Amino acid sequence: MATQIESVESIRLIIFIAVFAVMALWEFLAPRRPLSSSKAPRWGSNLGLVVLNNVMLRLIVPLGMVGVAYVAQASGWGLFNAVEAPYWLEVLFSVILLDLVIYLQHVTFHLVPLLWRFHLVHHADLDIDVTTGLRFHTIEILISLGIKAAAIVLLGVPPVAVVTFEVLLNSTAMFNHSNIQLPLGIDAVLRWLVVTPDMHRVHHSWHKRETNSNYGFNLPWWDRLFRTYRDQPQDGHLGMTIGLKQIRDEQRAERLHWMLALPFVSKSTNATERKED
Repeated sequence: MATQIESVESIRLIIFIAVFAVMALWEFLAPRRPLSSSKAPRWGSNLGLVVLNNVMLRLIVPLGMVGVAYVAQASGWGLFNAVEAPYWLEVLFSVILLDLVIYLQHVTFHLVPLLWRFHLVHHADLDIDVTTGLRFHTIEILISLGIKAAAIVLLGVPPVAVVTFEVLLNSTAMFNHSNIQLPLGIDAVLRWLVVTPDMHRVHHSWHKRETNSNYGFNLPWWDRLFRTYRDQPQDGHLGMTIGLKQIRDEQRAERLHWMLALPFVSKSTNATERKED
């Protein structure tokens, strides 16, 4: 099992690097918005956080979520291990249900003050580009790991579905946070199938009602179903302000140690209770 998981992780890393490279090049050639600060310090800190998070995950759960799926499968745990269904259907529904879990998790991180303290590190970025999709506090990553592990065990998610979901989630997070220019007609069609950059950018607005919308990372349907969908930002994509109103210190926002300390020093409560200026 360990050898199989190592092979899977190698494939995931290759796909991650390829998607990141494509998005970064696309941002350079056709940016949607001008950035408010230099890329170098932001990218250094955001990517530094990615490295730190991956080291922590390796130490705590060496076999990752695929390993959890293998254990659940071998033990006969979970819904899909208890019912008879075509394998392809199990994989399809597993990916869809895991995406719903991530949507609900995202909403919860906005609503619960303690969880928001960690999630606001993601929203404290004063620009939005491909690295923003990777900028999450280490404790948020660990909490998310526990939620995903519980969902995998309860659902009995097949290992193939876990790999598929993780690759899709990472790839679409980089895609929909990217500062790329998409023709409006293509965006209008795509956002029925996947969360687009224009759709998710609304979620990074400093206006409270916009921060509390468009929670989806991969599939766009949950926002429409649960009425958290907002079509466009009130200030327009070129005029909108990215980030949080209470955190506007550019030099601090770009420092890795500040991002790690932010949940413990921030006076903010949660995204729902924040007052509109």
